[in-house]
Amino acid sequence: TLTVVMKMKCPIIKIGPSILNADLSNLAYECQNLIHQGADYLHLDVMDGHFVPAITFGPPVVKCLKEKVSGTYIDAHMMVQSPIRWVKEMSLAGANQYTFHLESMDEPNSVINLIRDANMKVGLAIKPNTQVEQILPFIDKIDIVLIMTVEPGFGGQTFMNDMIPKIEFLRTRFPYLDIEVDGGINSTNVGSCAKVTM
Repeated sequence: TLTVVMKMKCPIIKIGPSILNADLSNLAYECQNLIHQGADYLHLDVMDGHFVPAITFGPPVVKCLKEKVSGTYIDAHMMVQSPIRWVKEMSLAGANQYTFHLESMDEPNSVINLIRDANMKVGLAIKPNTQVEQILPFIDKIDIVLIMTVEPGFGGQTFMNDMIPKIEFLRTRFPYLDIEVDGGINSTNVGSCAKVTM
């Protein structure tokens, strides 16, 4: 996952590897290694088997990683059917950012407010088939927008180049917005992703 954070009107690129394809039997070590290799944060894909077909992990894993990889910023990417249900538990487990999908809620404001009350940063994600304009009513209420560049639910997919116009639209219209690009990012396309988000 690539995030461009705007600090003092100057873009800062941050890399947050997804742990979706990590060796779960040795997860703490793998996460420590990612941070030691230069990762800025950890991106945890939380899936419930309903919003997406796969099931991953929940608050107990977040809590364990927060303890074992202390001081690490954790972005919980909630690919779940009922994101409001998990806000408190993820906050107590130690997540720093709670990113949920616009498509999972009819009225996202209640989740946004609950995340704020839980002292986490608010991320709002959209799937590839969702029009980027649908996120506009919430821009002033959130900290970061996550643009999915693969269909959510499984790791190892190919980056969807046709998502780049969404990123360009947001960057042009909201020059100081933090943008996260998630899915299929690798050593061959990370440079072009970073360029378009800046």
